Amino acid sequence: MRKEPFVAIDVGTTKVCCLMGHVEDGGSVQVLGVGLSPSKGMHKGLVVNIDEAKETIRESIREAEHSSGLLISSAFVGITGRHISCANKKGTVATVRHDRLVMPSDLERALEAARRVEVPPDKKLLHVIPRQYVINGQTRVKNPVGMHGVRVDLEAHVVTAGVASVQNLLKCVRGAGVDVEDIILEPLASSEAVLTPDEREAGVLLADIGGGTTDIAVFREGSIWHSAVLPVAGYQITRDIAIGLGIPFEVAEEVKRKYGRVSLDGEDLEAETINVAPGHSILYKDLCEIIRARVEEILKLTLLELPRFNYKSIIPAGVVLTGGSSNLPGIDSLAREIFELSVRVGKPRKVFGIADEVLGDPAYATGVGLLLWGNNHKPGEGLPSQGFFANFGKALRRFFFRLRKLFIF
Repeated sequence: MRKEPFVAIDVGTTKVCCLMGHVEDGGSVQVLGVGLSPSKGMHKGLVVNIDEAKETIRESIREAEHSSGLLISSAFVGITGRHISCANKKGTVATVRHDRLVMPSDLERALEAARRVEVPPDKKLLHVIPRQYVINGQTRVKNPVGMHGVRVDLEAHVVTAGVASVQNLLKCVRGAGVDVEDIILEPLASSEAVLTPDEREAGVLLADIGGGTTDIAVFREGSIWHSAVLPVAGYQITRDIAIGLGIPFEVAEEVKRKYGRVSLDGEDLEAETINVAPGHSILYKDLCEIIRARVEEILKLTLLELPRFNYKSIIPAGVVLTGGSSNLPGIDSLAREIFELSVRVGKPRKVFGIADEVLGDPAYATGVGLLLWGNNHKPGEGLPSQGFFANFGKALRRFFFRLRKLFIF
């Protein structure tokens, strides 16, 4: 476990969140600094303007440095987008010892075998996460070290990402003067912050409904079972409000945040009006109907990620909603109707520190989860291989970081 602070950068469609924190021995996260800035140059999790995205990231980093009193040299960065794809692959190796005892080196070789999957030229491996081992036909083995076996079969969850999308994101973060310790699929990060061990073991679906994408992760028997990214989320809700009610997008976003609900609380609210501009008002009922229609579509698309037959047996622990759009009142009730399972809104757990807005807000689940991921996993697994010029640039950034630290402190 690292003793120095971790830094996480969640580059979203609507906001960039930079968190600096320290993970305590018990797994709690102490937030030391927070930087928030409205996102520019991003759309549906993808970089569409490098200069704008770079400046937005730089602004959030400055704010986090100011609030913590510390300089940031490197960070764990989340990634999402429709370029993400996943599959479950197997790796098989024979044990090499005469007594046929399984050793850690055997597990490493099995993991390398699972990594040797055919990846298209425009894709790169982002994660290869062990799910379970099979030793001589015995399934569901979590840690086979010390067991007797002729061969080791590893089933791993393999996540790939578009090379161009990864490189664009890395260019923006590094262009803001910060090295990238690792790049992590966002639903995996969010799961670290909001899911309980019991939910992971029993079977649970996580839906992180953000601004530009809905990130999905299914866990069973304590391991990742399926992950996906849907290109619909809060942005589409706001756009529907703007088009349906004839108001500017910025006004629609403000109305959604201030008054938006998935369902009305009572019949007396149906006739209420909301003044959105001088001389212009909308019906509360119309606003809620538009929001409900789009949220229902998002939830049904999420359900389609599960097998149609007997999906309830896969996720008996139910559904956990997180992300900024899960703050819409009534979204959990609608999800219960659609999934016919227990549903809760997942908020970051075991978080304390200077930032009250981070504590208990689903919008910051990914940022907090990135800090936890950095504490629990080996860094660098999702990064592209570093060539000479990349390493030279990294050394140059470290030099200027030390120079900046010398003059500021």
